[in-house]
Amino acid sequence: MIFLKSDEEIELLRTSNQIVSKALAEVAKLIAPGVTTAQLDKVADEFIRDNGAVPGFFGYNGYPKSICTSVNEVVVHGIPSDKVILKDGDIVSVDIGVYLNGFHGDSAYTFCVGEVVPEIKTLMKTTKKSLYKGIENAVEGKRLGDISNAIQTYCEERNYSVVREMVGHGVGRNLHEDPQIPNYGRRGNGVVLKKGMTLAIEPMINLGKKNVVFENDGWTVRTTDRKPSAHYEHSIAIRRGKADILSTFEYIEKVLGDRVI
Repeated sequence: MIFLKSDEEIELLRTSNQIVSKALAEVAKLIAPGVTTAQLDKVADEFIRDNGAVPGFFGYNGYPKSICTSVNEVVVHGIPSDKVILKDGDIVSVDIGVYLNGFHGDSAYTFCVGEVVPEIKTLMKTTKKSLYKGIENAVEGKRLGDISNAIQTYCEERNYSVVREMVGHGVGRNLHEDPQIPNYGRRGNGVVLKKGMTLAIEPMINLGKKNVVFENDGWTVRTTDRKPSAHYEHSIAIRRGKADILSTFEYIEKVLGDRVI
């Protein structure tokens, strides 16, 4: 069932997503060679709680940490650990959820660690741009497949692969709501987008093949060819004419300055 939100509910979603966005910026300040993903988790967890919210991921279906940190070939759901130490040339996707006032925020950003090779930076730029291509099609009267196809077309035209197994989703009182939002599909297919729908759009794009494997920890998803994957995510509300982006990368990009990809 797809839940349409009132304007008041969308503002509550915006508040949660703003905390997510600021938490990602706090993490951005810390990312450097030698830092562990457990340190990133600690910073985000403390920031979220200090702002009167709770981490939306902690305990979700048994998930043991507050954020997801996915390094290099890990597509999504990497579990923060003292054993995972960021190295120069790595990339790390940080996915954060926040629960506040009955509504969830959800956003993700892929960061460079030190000096990253141009080939991987181009993957990141393409993935980030594809997110906005999808959002351009997230307007009242279009269909879900228009979002999916826009992402797929933009990435595949540039010879990247779209992960099939993991998808975007509705977001609201629950972290994952209907509808599911694949990053591949046909224009004109799927449910009609209606004002008040709130969606988390999140392209997961691979440098190599699209195939992934689920690790034994029950969470970590890796590329089978061990080539890098990038991941960006915004939560949005469907409006007439143009999507309302509830999360923002503005805080992150202020931190990164001239290192923005």
